[in-house]
Amino acid sequence: MEVHTEKKPKTKRGALTLRVLVLVVLLAVLVYLLYLISNAVPAGEEQPAEMLPSVQTEAPAAETVGPTETPVPTEPPLPDFTPYYTDETDPALHVYNEAVSVDGEILGADETYHAAEEIDFGYGDDYTEMEGVITFRGNNFRDGGSYGYAEMSEFQFGDAWYRTTGTTSYNGEVWTGSGWTGQPLIVKWPAETKAVMNLYDWAKEDDELVEVIYATMDGNVYFLDLETGEATRPALDLGYTFKGAGALDPRGYPLLYLGAGYDSAEGTARVFIVSLLDCSVLYTFGNADSFSLRGSLSYFDSSPLVDAETDQLIYPGENGILYIIKLNTDYDERAGTISIDPETVKWRYYGVTTTLSQYWIGMEDSAVIWRGHLIVSDNGGRLMCLDLNTLTLDWVQNILDDSNGSPVLSIEDGHPYIYISTSFHLGWRSSSTAPVPVFKIDAENGEIIWQTEYTCYTESGVSGGVQSTIAPGKNDLEGYIYVTVAKTDQYSNGILACLDRETGEVVWEHHSYYTWSSPVLVYNSDGSGYVVYCNYANRLYLLDGLSGEVYDSFDLEGGVEASPAVYEDTVVIGTRKCRIWGVKLT
Repeated sequence: MEVHTEKKPKTKRGALTLRVLVLVVLLAVLVYLLYLISNAVPAGEEQPAEMLPSVQTEAPAAETVGPTETPVPTEPPLPDFTPYYTDETDPALHVYNEAVSVDGEILGADETYHAAEEIDFGYGDDYTEMEGVITFRGNNFRDGGSYGYAEMSEFQFGDAWYRTTGTTSYNGEVWTGSGWTGQPLIVKWPAETKAVMNLYDWAKEDDELVEVIYATMDGNVYFLDLETGEATRPALDLGYTFKGAGALDPRGYPLLYLGAGYDSAEGTARVFIVSLLDCSVLYTFGNADSFSLRGSLSYFDSSPLVDAETDQLIYPGENGILYIIKLNTDYDERAGTISIDPETVKWRYYGVTTTLSQYWIGMEDSAVIWRGHLIVSDNGGRLMCLDLNTLTLDWVQNILDDSNGSPVLSIEDGHPYIYISTSFHLGWRSSSTAPVPVFKIDAENGEIIWQTEYTCYTESGVSGGVQSTIAPGKNDLEGYIYVTVAKTDQYSNGILACLDRETGEVVWEHHSYYTWSSPVLVYNSDGSGYVVYCNYANRLYLLDGLSGEVYDSFDLEGGVEASPAVYEDTVVIGTRKCRIWGVKLT
């Protein structure tokens, strides 16, 4: 029997189904290929985790990786400063009887002093971040006196205000207005600090307030608005004659350090440390100090400095003592409280040429500090460099006469130099005329680089020569220094001189009535520099720093011994005729 198997013929529907299936498969393959292409990893790069085969492995220990930190820029190290003496500047030739007192105990001859915390000052521009002029000539180089840019276009004096001060007398002496050195302090306080001060409400609320703090010879400290001269808080009556500028704390702490320049009915002169939260006196020192070798004299015309890193106040006295005071400051701005707990170290000396009548010991000027060394002149014609961390003298230079103007430090090609001059005390070197040198001195060893001399007259109690502090130029005035010289060709005449700082040669001179006031240099933001200075014939001058051309003058209606300070476009200066002026530069 044959069996036949019949094949069922294909229908049209079956053929269509097969073609659709093929197309679906091809489309799936195409999609997959496109997916692979779009997720392909370039050669050399790591394959993303989601594309790796799924393989179960033991997880490695996790690493903690923090955010990448931005490197903090490091400032270049300060240059070394290791002073030494030469045959000419050996301290033993000039001073003796040095001694150190620590918290009232005088160290014995076999004991040495070493600071518990090293003092190390940097550049003058880094002394403070506060906005303003907060010590005499602004910083530890004493090379300032102005803050910010004046941005003058007309080069004239413009609007002005004045505030009246007063007079005081004691022991036959009458003191009026603002005296030598008499520089105002000018500061723009942060809003948080103003909020806890005893400022008037309108002053606290003025976001642009700049406060002038001016101690005068009537015994008061005045607090004024730079813009208008209006009182920002009540005047502080301390009852002593204030000739020097005092100083504010460079850390922004509301502290005023202020020395009296003469005795009063309240007692012998002294230094005050004042809280500017409520204008209370926190501490006084220096009055009739038995450690002094100058008797009971205890005047303080110097403007001090504060070492922010170690919380130490450094204050030279006319009594021949340098005070170094660990303040132990406790300031709580949020609570509005401040306190100090002073610990005191003192250094004293005596001069080889010193007698009761001439070449006295005592420091009236404001010291320079560079690294750990203080440079200061004295009433006996000695310029001294002192190691603050061992209280030993590095070198001493004889600058001839009673020296009241402050030294100024300048770093030139990496090397430190001092610019200074001296006054002419009647009868010490001469009773008629005497040469008064302007010095450039090597700060490392005290040697004289050059000196330019002026022949000067003098009077008893009204010295000729240089009572002012030299102003070194910056920006386009970089190559020059500026100095006022009193009583030159006659008793009443004087000179503002511009000298070449490399050679000491005279570049130009402006002749007028004499002055003890220090010149201040002001600048526009383009670097152009100008000289502001005052004289005893009531005049405030504005000159071109390069040529000496007089642009303008202003009548202050009173003689000037004090030194001006400038904040941006406003000059502040006090006169002996009992006025504090604020004058615009335009």
